Amino acid sequence: QVQLVESGGGLVQPGGSLRLSCAASGFASSLYTMTWYRQAAGKEREWVASITSTGTITNYADSIKGRFTISRDNVKKTLYLQMNSLEPGDTAVYYCHVRDYWGQGTQVTVSS
Repeated sequence: QVQLVESGGGLVQPGGSLRLSCAASGFASSLYTMTWYRQAAGKEREWVASITSTGTITNYADSIKGRFTISRDNVKKTLYLQMNSLEPGDTAVYYCHVRDYWGQGTQVTVSS
């Protein structure tokens, strides 16, 4: 059974940091590019960052470039998103995506 389980979201003040995780199971996640998306209330889901199967190539949306870092541990079958210098505009549900699979999302709220 394929599962993607995100964790690590929460409430943080502007300028703070969070680290999201996405644990994959039920398939060979290490073979595929993995991606983070986010969806703010009332807005469409948007791409945030991607990382290739070996982790050698990463790409970021302009809105988060320089503040977020995507990484992966293929032994642990886990995808990460380190988020620094968080802004209220980063408030959203963050989703992990691999192939046709989506996680359930984890809420990130940036507010003072």
